[in-house]
Amino acid sequence: MYSTDEILETINMVSHQHLDVRTITLGVSLFDCITDSPKRTSDKIYDKLMKKAGNIVKVGNDIAGEIGVPIVNKRIAVTPVSLVSASSKGHLEIIKTLDKVADETGIDFLGGYSALVHKAMTPYEREFILSIPEALSTTNKICSSVNVATSKAGINMDAVKLMGRIVKDCAYLTRDKDSIACAKLVVFANAVEDNPFMAGAFLGSGEDDAVVNGTVTSLR
Repeated sequence: MYSTDEILETINMVSHQHLDVRTITLGVSLFDCITDSPKRTSDKIYDKLMKKAGNIVKVGNDIAGEIGVPIVNKRIAVTPVSLVSASSKGHLEIIKTLDKVADETGIDFLGGYSALVHKAMTPYEREFILSIPEALSTTNKICSSVNVATSKAGINMDAVKLMGRIVKDCAYLTRDKDSIACAKLVVFANAVEDNPFMAGAFLGSGEDDAVVNGTVTSLR
């Protein structure tokens, strides 16, 4: 399938030009996990993510070994949690579940503890956003994002003001860790419908039940 020159060129790029696959991100829809019970919702999320993504690290390593190119990061992105948890108000239960999944699968990051409030926010979405500092300061691999503006809807200034407080709280709660929680939080304007890139990753509502986002190679 490959000529000797192509094989040697690839080896040279990996060895001397630092060619790698930067990440593989598995997006998983959580819409079918929604219930009116925090525990049942969390249990369904755990079962689905472990079924869909339980072997993502092993598969990634197997592929890297097969093609001879390192795959640096393995990640999961989920449906924005504020949408999934609105019925049960179980976001704090869900964040524990997502953290458990991240640890058990061995992935590098899990994105989607997110809210889309570019026009306005419901009382529950405000409550959800207020939970972000706790969520990011008590977990290692969970990433969060909030979209506060779009060109079409304008700027939700209430959300902008609130996110200023959230960023400060994230920094303070992880002050002994170089305020790392801030590095896991993205405040968006014009967030795209589907985003596989950390720390602002989430699976958009127009996507399939599970999606492997395209790998990105980089020369550094």
